[in-house]
Amino acid sequence: MNGTLNKVMLIGFLGDDIKMHYFDGGNCIGRFQLATNEVYINKTTNEKITSTEWHNLVVRNKAAELCEKYLSKGDKIYVEGRIKSRQWQSEDGSTKHTTEIQVTEFTFLSTKKDTESNKQIPVPDVPKNTNFDTDKNVLPINDLPF
Repeated sequence: MNGTLNKVMLIGFLGDDIKMHYFDGGNCIGRFQLATNEVYINKTTNEKITSTEWHNLVVRNKAAELCEKYLSKGDKIYVEGRIKSRQWQSEDGSTKHTTEIQVTEFTFLSTKKDTESNKQIPVPDVPKNTNFDTDKNVLPINDLPF
């Protein structure tokens, strides 16, 4: 096999709102962090351990605008993409490195906006049956109520 594969699939929660950067020519990118968790039991202490991994994600153009519009901190999302490492010179002259996930596909799994809109729908008051007089509602044993 001569080919290679660089593919990432993640399901996690946004660590913050999308940070947008706009460029000349109308292009833009959105950056955000995604948290994924691993839960396991420590065999020696029987303690439940949660380990969180943070991923730096980058979305481009229309995808970035959609994410900015509909996603906020705490929302759950599924993403597919590829790993990309890059380096640059900082203002103090030191070389900085980062590894990012260049997102190619995504699906919103749950958003706070959806949750909030569901909470705002008033639930009608259901009249409660306060009639405890069972003598008036007694039906013969072999009589069906329908």
